[in-house]
Amino acid sequence: MKEQQAEWPVLLVDDEPSWLNSLAFTLAYEEGIREVIKCGDSRAVLEILADREVGAILLDLTMPYLSGEDLLPLILERHPEIPVIIVSGFNQIEIAVRCVRLGAFDYFVKANERERLIAGLRRALSLRQMRRENERLSDRVLLNKLEAPDLFAGIHTRSSRMLSLFRYIEAIASSRDPVLITGETGVGKDLVVRALHNAGSAGEPCVAVNVAGLDDRHFADALFGHVRGAFPGAGEDRQGMVERAGRGTLLLDEIGDLSTASQIRLLRLLHGGEYSPLGSEATHRTKARLVCTTNRDLQASVAAGTFRRDLYYRLRGHRLQIPPLRERREDIPLLFDHILRETAAALGQPPPAYPPQLLDLLGSHHFPGNVLELKALIREAMINHQGKILSMESFKRGMGGDGGCAHPQEGGSMPPLVIPEQMPTLVEAATYLVEEAMRRAGGNQSIAANLLGITRQALNQRLKRGRR
Repeated sequence: MKEQQAEWPVLLVDDEPSWLNSLAFTLAYEEGIREVIKCGDSRAVLEILADREVGAILLDLTMPYLSGEDLLPLILERHPEIPVIIVSGFNQIEIAVRCVRLGAFDYFVKANERERLIAGLRRALSLRQMRRENERLSDRVLLNKLEAPDLFAGIHTRSSRMLSLFRYIEAIASSRDPVLITGETGVGKDLVVRALHNAGSAGEPCVAVNVAGLDDRHFADALFGHVRGAFPGAGEDRQGMVERAGRGTLLLDEIGDLSTASQIRLLRLLHGGEYSPLGSEATHRTKARLVCTTNRDLQASVAAGTFRRDLYYRLRGHRLQIPPLRERREDIPLLFDHILRETAAALGQPPPAYPPQLLDLLGSHHFPGNVLELKALIREAMINHQGKILSMESFKRGMGGDGGCAHPQEGGSMPPLVIPEQMPTLVEAATYLVEEAMRRAGGNQSIAANLLGITRQALNQRLKRGRR
């Protein structure tokens, strides 16, 4: 067993001393687990867990006082992060399966499945360790690599690209040049805006205007305000967002949808920092920092003639490009655990357990809606789930019925396959698809199997045939 797994104590719960001693010896001397906690009285389990942190629990079903089936929901409710493996007798398979449906990690028959049980324990410890490493790595990234990690505490990531983004934000914190934040819908542009504002203008106002759908008059009125009588209905003076922002941040959301006339007005503001309320000849100077966000490709809009080139270059005094979730899949387990806890708290429920294969499924999804889509999937699954464990079927339905493994292009359909002049055989084509899936999955067989629409066992058999 790997060294990082061996740091976790394992709790064995069984009323048979001989089985406890035998398995404890195997785990300690053959598997390298430094500490094995033996418990012969099921009534003491919750007290042990209150005092000690364990990596996994092996729980016998048949015990006096509290049976494994009775104890399992109590453990899952108070310690949902700990994988629980059920150990059953030959005539208890139906009960064991019921326990798995309630949230147990796996089950094994005690008499003749010692090797499979230990393999299952390795998987449980690996899952527990992966979650812990996600938390530690996030803390390490934020605490050891950044000058002001608290600025980014609301952004849950272990991505090196996001860390580089954080460093850049710290570097430009004192700059008053405009900042252009780009990224697909749902990547978390609002969180980056908040971090940027707190880095350079903490304590100052941050005011936002969504410019999508605003005509020129309403845009100018929103930004610069007006004096009484400036236009029909202007019965009194009104302060604009530029003035409200003061020395803080003026956020223009969906800047790619700005009309041509409004682009000219904004360009004038950027050119000299001066503006006038509608209907007034008085000139004011802004001290606010301008931050713009968009999910559009502004360079393409410039090329198409719908966005002014000079405005584009003035807006991107600094540019922050937020990568989509599919380009930082290492964030998915971290985000999943955070959103699950957050959603459970909002619904007044304890965080449920979930099958370990769920993270593989999510890792194979394209996530066109990014973090926003992940939040929606988790919320829907939480609302609809029964018992203590989330259903994978809910996620599969939310991702398109097939697990969402296909990666559609922008147009919504898959591109035609490029086939060489000499037709490959079916065997050759299958071999290529398997190799390509493994490449895209970074060597993860579960993700690659999801991409191919086959089981992990079937993929493993194909890989073994290919090595012969």
